[in-house]
Amino acid sequence: MTIKSSVEIITEWDIVAARQLGRDEARALGFDTVDQARITTAISELARNIYLYARIGVIEIEKVETDTEKKIIVIATDQGPGIEDIRKVMEDGYSTSGGLGAGLPGVNRLMDNMVIQSVMGEGTTIRAEKWLR
Repeated sequence: MTIKSSVEIITEWDIVAARQLGRDEARALGFDTVDQARITTAISELARNIYLYARIGVIEIEKVETDTEKKIIVIATDQGPGIEDIRKVMEDGYSTSGGLGAGLPGVNRLMDNMVIQSVMGEGTTIRAEKWLR
């Protein structure tokens, strides 16, 4: 069974709403508090990137529960400028905003799987998964 919910990211308050939705969904699926914090931190980074670079986008949360697995999938989608060099943005310390450059590499470390698809001038979709063990 898969249950989807989403938050449109337009304002900074939407980042908070996306974090809360992610925490609630992770808790409902049975993640412990440490993994809930990992998931909400990853959502915060993805939503903040939407807000900073694309201005508008969506954070979708999918709860997947079958006989053999439980996982949460976070999908961040925008129609922003796109990512020119995905390999570069995955390097620790690389930033185009003057930040610490820990955002996407951090999300990658916090989650169990992450895939980035980006087309210049069309937007970016990032799919990150956390599996319940």
